[in-house]
Amino acid sequence: MVKDIAKELREKFSQMGAEVPLKEIEQKLDLLINQYKVPEDEAKRTVMNQYVRDLKLQRPQTGGGGEAQLVKIKDIIKDGMWVSLKAKVLQVWENDKPSISQIGVLGDETGTIKFVAFAKSDLPKLEEGKSYYLTNMVTDSWQSRFSVKLNKTTTIVPTEDVEVADRDTVMTGAIVDVQQGSGLIKRCPECNRPLTKGACADHGKQEGEYDLRVKAVLDDGKVAQDIILNQEMTYRVTGINVDMAKKMAMDAVDPGVVLDEIKRIMLGKYFTVKGPIMSGRYLLAKEMERTVKDITLDEVLKKVGAV
Repeated sequence: MVKDIAKELREKFSQMGAEVPLKEIEQKLDLLINQYKVPEDEAKRTVMNQYVRDLKLQRPQTGGGGEAQLVKIKDIIKDGMWVSLKAKVLQVWENDKPSISQIGVLGDETGTIKFVAFAKSDLPKLEEGKSYYLTNMVTDSWQSRFSVKLNKTTTIVPTEDVEVADRDTVMTGAIVDVQQGSGLIKRCPECNRPLTKGACADHGKQEGEYDLRVKAVLDDGKVAQDIILNQEMTYRVTGINVDMAKKMAMDAVDPGVVLDEIKRIMLGKYFTVKGPIMSGRYLLAKEMERTVKDITLDEVLKKVGAV
């Protein structure tokens, strides 16, 4: 009986994205049931709760039909939600991380959201430009940006074409701030999040993989818009790639020199930026061009309230 319960629990943990050794589960159940005479249902519940707490797992919050509620992207307002979406695959990004099978952007008539599918979930690949009914995904967030994670319980069914909201915003203005967290960074190889002091909030201490990005503020005189440049766009705008950034940091024994150089290149310069607004906050630059008009450093400082 202990073995059967352990197998059932291991399968549930696997569906929640955690691979727990069967023998370890059996030992905990055996201790509770056979040594301490705890009823089987209570022992099962105790072990389940312990792993959910210790591994910070999310339980699927499904309705009576066993399937997470169908929502619109605009309705995703917190992490830990279990949702289903009808959405179109707008973009699939290049990915060289063995733990991630796909990463990209989904869209519907209300907005766009990043998606991540992990290799261990063994799901069919999504194709750019096609629409799907995606069930039982869990939401996540990082710095106010939401995403959905596909898991072993997720089903992927092709569906009729989903209309997508016009997702590109065009703005022209001056770069008035290049924020901390820009420049040469390291990302967690498991979830792609930037590391803080060599550690990931979810996966602990990591060696990390180098990346280059810019988080800046574009001011058009009316609105101060947060913008993000990925590695490719950072190179296009600044002429700095990851290898160059690593050499700059090594030569100076200070990764901060990369941020300083990006500030020198971008602050006070006018750009026209085009891209989608992600999670209601960040404009993800997919096109970015210099314009002729620039502003002085004093004007930049005034716009950010530094003088």
